Amino acid sequence: MIIPIRCFTCGREIASMYYQFLEMCKENKNVGEVLDELDMKLFCCRRMFIGNVEIIDKLLMFENTAKDSDL
Repeated sequence: MIIPIRCFTCGREIASMYYQFLEMCKENKNVGEVLDELDMKLFCCRRMFIGNVEIIDKLLMFENTAKDSDL
């Protein structure tokens, strides 16, 4: 899933922090500490990052192109 621009519940802009969140998590930091460092205190905003699943690469495997289509 592509990360939403704003939190669904409170409307806070969160997309600008997503790649920073991923980089900090790759450094083997605790997810809770990373979110605290990014000043994400509300549970609704935190769940937007924690609950996000990157499936775009898997979806692109099923891309239907005009060459492959019999339509």
